[in-house]
Amino acid sequence: MSSVPLSILDLAQVLPGESVADGLAATVTLAQQAEAWGYRRIWYAEHHNMPTIASSATAVLIAHVAANTSSIRLGSGGVMLPNHSPLVIAEQFGTLAELHPGRIDLGLGRAPGTDQVTVRALRRDPSAADTFPRDVQELQGYLNESLIAGVTATPGAGTRVPLYILGSSLFGAQLAAALGLPYAFASHFAPDALEAAVATYRRGFQPSEQLAEPYVIAGAGVIAADTEAEARRLLELTRRARVRMFLGRGRTLTDDDVEVLIEGPGGAQVDHMLRYTGVGTADQVKAWLDGFARHADADELILVSSAVDRTASRRSLELVAPISG
Repeated sequence: MSSVPLSILDLAQVLPGESVADGLAATVTLAQQAEAWGYRRIWYAEHHNMPTIASSATAVLIAHVAANTSSIRLGSGGVMLPNHSPLVIAEQFGTLAELHPGRIDLGLGRAPGTDQVTVRALRRDPSAADTFPRDVQELQGYLNESLIAGVTATPGAGTRVPLYILGSSLFGAQLAAALGLPYAFASHFAPDALEAAVATYRRGFQPSEQLAEPYVIAGAGVIAADTEAEARRLLELTRRARVRMFLGRGRTLTDDDVEVLIEGPGGAQVDHMLRYTGVGTADQVKAWLDGFARHADADELILVSSAVDRTASRRSLELVAPISG
């Protein structure tokens, strides 16, 4: 068993040849299995205009998964708050908390979670990220005691849904520390500022009604298999898939194209994104996770299964699960 609690970030993927309904059904199945495997929570991220990710209506997805599970915590990793009014998010997650008491988390990010054309389609003010700290406090007020006279979130008021600040830079660390909220760092794809952000957060943390001591969640990729050779094979498939995704620029790459790109700066960039990914057998990856938790000074790890094949991805999470077998 890991030295810290383990959770899952599920990207609610729609794989080639699948319908959106297929992808959503697989998301429910994974949550049911994760519950049996002893994971603490599963989070879903708000992304838009991405045909391979089905978690754009994050609160709706959480409601569906919660209705088909019984105990695992569920939440957003995260809701991109500048895309929404704080009152609407308070009502959505307040509703979830009333339906599933003690099981709902609300992780918050300030990025749009999409491209600039879609930002405009969302009717999002490009400067909305500038008010993120104030919006977090307004949202927190709606879930506790409203900061705006005459406005009450119903449902929402009094539910005290726990908030988490997500980030990959010092900004989120400083905000989480100042507000006394847990901090989740996206080291599974943005590794650069991990150590500095966590140190900044812990150094500046101010206790709050929600949280007396700092609490850090760090993202980690995992590719576990029954043999090390199979895990390494799966890693190569992941590297190539990411080269196609990030460097294809809208065109279909041949295998020869991928070979050229993977040996160049683009391949190095992909490998850098995969820096915090544990690869190997169950024992090897579990040992790596323990070491990474110490390196990250993390109180909890949230795992992303990096294998591109759904069966292999699920097997990775099963092999490193808190409850084996």
